[in-house]
Amino acid sequence: MAELGRKSVEEFRQSAKIPVIVVLENIRSAYNVGSVFRTSDAFLIEAIYITGYSAKPPHKEIKKTALGAEETVSWKHFPNAETAIAELRNAGYNIYAAEQAEGSYRLNAIGFEPEEKIAVIFGNEVTGVEQSTIALSDGCLEIPQLGMKHSLNIATAVGVVLWELVRGRIGS
Repeated sequence: MAELGRKSVEEFRQSAKIPVIVVLENIRSAYNVGSVFRTSDAFLIEAIYITGYSAKPPHKEIKKTALGAEETVSWKHFPNAETAIAELRNAGYNIYAAEQAEGSYRLNAIGFEPEEKIAVIFGNEVTGVEQSTIALSDGCLEIPQLGMKHSLNIATAVGVVLWELVRGRIGS
């Protein structure tokens, strides 16, 4: 790990994080939640907010896909997305739902400031982000998709969105 320049768990916890918070709303699969932890660790994301009936650590299926990231990435559980959004608003975050919707912003066409505090809500694998949650957000971010399918697995969508949000904020 030293040759790869990897941080220890304690160094990771003490590192300055990118001011992005992932909000998971009613995610059915604990494996997907674990994958989000792993991706959030890779991109040095500030935190994950887990809402509703989404699985939360400790959980064996999260552990299996997170590969230890559930120990490094900060997280909080909220009974619902509305409560998480209220906390995010109080902390000065701009809040977007990752959803295909009328008037959504194309992910590759929206610009964010390097220090801008952003939270992105990802919804249920089948039903997406709840309409009531979208109404509380500042808008929707849409991943451009060119093929026959017009949806991605949530773990894949989180990876795409986080990379787009992080790539302009990291040095070369």
